[in-house]
Amino acid sequence: QVQLVESGGGLVQAGGSLRLSCAASGSRISRLNAMGWYRQAPGKQRELVARITSGGSTNYADSVKGRFTISRDNAKNTVYLQMNSLKPEDIAVYYCNAVGIGTMGRYDYWGQGTQVTVSS
Repeated sequence: QVQLVESGGGLVQAGGSLRLSCAASGSRISRLNAMGWYRQAPGKQRELVARITSGGSTNYADSVKGRFTISRDNAKNTVYLQMNSLKPEDIAVYYCNAVGIGTMGRYDYWGQGTQVTVSS
């Protein structure tokens, strides 16, 4: 079982920056298939923001390309999302996700979420 704890959300002015952290326990993130950040805005479906695979490949939602960067520190067992040039449309609850592949198939693990609010 993988436990994920997010931190780093908060209130920031438009154009500002935040760094989200996702601390994992129960498994080394280097042994997981992928780690990612998703977000869910009020009234909208949860969407992928950024993802990093065990091999280090990354992909981003078009809306955040060039502004957000996902990274990981295997020694700290933590994944980060650096968010720059924040916009009001980035307002959402951000969730950390971990994907493991086992004999029974794919396993998804989620954190509790952290709120990001951007004032215009």
